[in-house]
Amino acid sequence: MKKMNVRVQRFDPGQDEKPHFQTYLVEVNEGARVLHVLHAVHDEIDPTLSYRWCCGSGQCGSCAVRVNGEPVLACMEEARDAMTIEPLKLPVKKDLVVDLEPALDALSHIEPTGSAAMPTREEVELIKPLRSCIGCLACVSVCPAMDVTSFAGPTAMRQDFRLALDPRDTKDRVTEAVSKGLFTCTSCQACWKVCPKDIQIPGKAIEKLRSLANKKGLTLPRHQEVAKMVRETGRSVSRTEPTFMEQVGEVIEPHGPVKATVGFFVGCMYNQRLPQTALDAIEVLRRNGIRVIIPKEQVCCGSPLIRTGQLDFLDTLKRRNIDAFAFRNIDTVLTMCAGCGSTLKHDYRTPFRVMDINELLTRYGIEPPARLPLKATYHDPCHLLRGQGIRDLPRELITQVVNLVEMPSVCCGSGGGVRSGVPEEAAALAEKRREEIEKTGADIVISSCPFCEFHIMEHTDRPVKNVTTLLLEGYREKDRKKAENTV
Repeated sequence: MKKMNVRVQRFDPGQDEKPHFQTYLVEVNEGARVLHVLHAVHDEIDPTLSYRWCCGSGQCGSCAVRVNGEPVLACMEEARDAMTIEPLKLPVKKDLVVDLEPALDALSHIEPTGSAAMPTREEVELIKPLRSCIGCLACVSVCPAMDVTSFAGPTAMRQDFRLALDPRDTKDRVTEAVSKGLFTCTSCQACWKVCPKDIQIPGKAIEKLRSLANKKGLTLPRHQEVAKMVRETGRSVSRTEPTFMEQVGEVIEPHGPVKATVGFFVGCMYNQRLPQTALDAIEVLRRNGIRVIIPKEQVCCGSPLIRTGQLDFLDTLKRRNIDAFAFRNIDTVLTMCAGCGSTLKHDYRTPFRVMDINELLTRYGIEPPARLPLKATYHDPCHLLRGQGIRDLPRELITQVVNLVEMPSVCCGSGGGVRSGVPEEAAALAEKRREEIEKTGADIVISSCPFCEFHIMEHTDRPVKNVTTLLLEGYREKDRKKAENTV
């Protein structure tokens, strides 16, 4: 047995003006789950505490709560001392009990016909990964799109795609999904990462529904324009100044001994819109012993097409990009765009290893930069944090230069085609980012994704910089001080 202190959010809408926290000291067995702690509070200390539970074995979803801010099943999450237990981010009925009905009512139900054929083996295999949902609504509680726009939510999209695959269902689930906000998903993947059954809703349901919508001619006009640009120019955005690849040669040697040689997949935004940021990154790489090869034949990775369901031209892009690096016998391809990196890692089958620039710099080590008298906050790009599982590495680099103050890791609204296709939603999510940035009191905002950087800088008065630009500024300050001391 062991004792632990826990904080539990309490709120009775009929009596309380606002939620408050209450701390309890409980004694539970070693290895106890969060649900056991709630039982101990209810049975031994405070029988007025309200919470849901049923099976106690991770199969019914009824005990979903947030522990230290993250949605979990109380019956499966191990209890920890000093943890905070809150309800899901849904309307609270009492304490930890939330109102599930609106989201569950949005789920479609099969409408069969007596003459429909049974699903084939192939159809059953496609449906299987979507059937394990237990209706806990953890995914709904973390969906940023649902906070700012009319969207039925990830669970509803999963259900619509499941029914779209089932030949026994008679309704047009694709058109129905579009009417429920199919194109408002930002592809942030928060729903997938909190799902206790590991259902990859963005990739396995929403993007597939968007592909079916494309075949029906339901793709948003702006998304069609982006696909047209990719087919005609090889890039998903237009140029605004001389591109990065126009300003550099194919091989860039480091200033000192060579630690590693990498191919650089530049990405559309850093090549066309933010070339100076890519040039900053090259300077940091050169300073740290990295030889960089930049194949000029490379084109868009295809992420904007995948996320919006426009797949006809995708194989051509993949072939051109893989051939460009494989022809040069490059075994490591470097990305600094979170979306490109995630796409190359998960949507391609490459003969080379793909590494994000934060991974590369951390692996080979960097020359210590000078510290700058600034306070920074870091915005986690969705396709880096959740798409590639990279959280700590950029922070390790940033904190070598400035003091870092954290803010919640929430989507800025630039992904999934939302910035181009549903700009009012993208702006609303960016406004939420602005509010969180201001709460930190930071002087600057740091990120590691061109879409995030470009989008956020339109919605904050703080400078927004890439991790590598910050490092370069630290090196320049170091060089300035060294020059002063040698005079």
